[in-house]
Amino acid sequence: MAVVSLWLMVNFTYQFLRKKFYIFSQFMYDEHIKSRLIKDIRFFKETKDQNDQKYPFDRADKFNRGIRKLGLTPEGQSYLDQFRQLISQIGNAMGYVRMIRSGGLHCCSNAIRFVPDLEDIVNFEELVKEEGLSEETQTAARQLDSVLTDLTRNSAEGTEYFKMLVEVFSPEFRSSKNMHLRNFYIIVPPLTLNFVDHSISCKEKLNKKNKVGAAFTDDGFAMGVAYILKLLDQYQEFDSLHWFQSVREKYLKEKNAVVKQQNVQSTNQDEKLMQTMNLTQKRLDIYLQEFELLYFSLSSARIFFRGDQSAAEETQDRKEREDETAKSNSDDS
Repeated sequence: MAVVSLWLMVNFTYQFLRKKFYIFSQFMYDEHIKSRLIKDIRFFKETKDQNDQKYPFDRADKFNRGIRKLGLTPEGQSYLDQFRQLISQIGNAMGYVRMIRSGGLHCCSNAIRFVPDLEDIVNFEELVKEEGLSEETQTAARQLDSVLTDLTRNSAEGTEYFKMLVEVFSPEFRSSKNMHLRNFYIIVPPLTLNFVDHSISCKEKLNKKNKVGAAFTDDGFAMGVAYILKLLDQYQEFDSLHWFQSVREKYLKEKNAVVKQQNVQSTNQDEKLMQTMNLTQKRLDIYLQEFELLYFSLSSARIFFRGDQSAAEETQDRKEREDETAKSNSDDS
C-alpha cells in the first residue's frame, strides 16, 4: 500500500512539474528576458578577467531593478517576482516528494522493528512444511513471508525519487530545441537578490500587527534552483560566476566603509549621523546574513541531486553500475 501511495505521489508531482516547466520555458523564451540574459553572458565572458572571475553585484542588481520597467501586476509584483515564486513552487514540489518518502520510510521502520535481522530472515512457509503442519498454517506462513518481504524491500528500497524526476525531465531540458533554457544560470544572481529582498520583507512582517505574507523561512527557492541547475547540467557554469563570493565581498566592503566613517565621525559627536550609520550597518548585516543562509540552503539542496557530478560523470557512473549488474547476473547463472 505504501509503495502504491509513493508512486501516486511521484506521478502527481510529475504532472504538476510539467505544467510549471511549461511556464518556466515561456518566461525564458520571452524576447526581453532572453536578449538581456545573452547580453549578460557575453558581458561576463568579456570582463571576467578584470572582475577577478566574479559576476558583478551591480550587474545583477541592475537586472533586478530594470525588469520592473516591463510592467507590474496589480499586486505590485514584477516578472522576476513571479518567476521566483514559480521556482519556489517547483522546489516545494521536490520537498513534498522528500517529505512523503521520509514518512513512508518511518512507517516501514516502525512495522519491521520486531524483526531481529533484516539480512537473515527465515522462510516460515518452508519451516511449517517441514513440520507437516496444516494447510491453513502453511497459508498463514506464506502470508507472513510475503509481508516480511514487502517490508524489507520498502525499508531498504533504493528507489531515488529525486533521481527519477531528474532523469525524466533532463533530456528535454538539455535538448537542442530548448537552447533558450541554457541561459538560466546567468539569471540566478538577480533571482537571489530578489529572493533576499522578499525574505527580509516576510521576516519583518512577523513583527507587525498585520501578518499577511509573513514567513521566517522559505527553502523551496533554494531547492528549485538546485533542481533546475541539475536538469540543465549547469552547476559548473553557475559556480564559475563565483556569485556568493562577489556578494560577500560587496557587503563586507560596505561594512568596512561604514566602520571607517564611524571612527572619523566619533570625534564630532554628531548623534544623528552616528544613529544613521548604525542603522546602515545593521541593514548590511541583515542582508549579508540572508545571503549566507541562502548559500547554505543551496549547497545543502545540491547534495540531494548529486551536485558534485556532471551529466557525463553520471552517465559513466550509470554505465558502470549496469556493467556490474550484468556481470553479477552472468556469474549467478
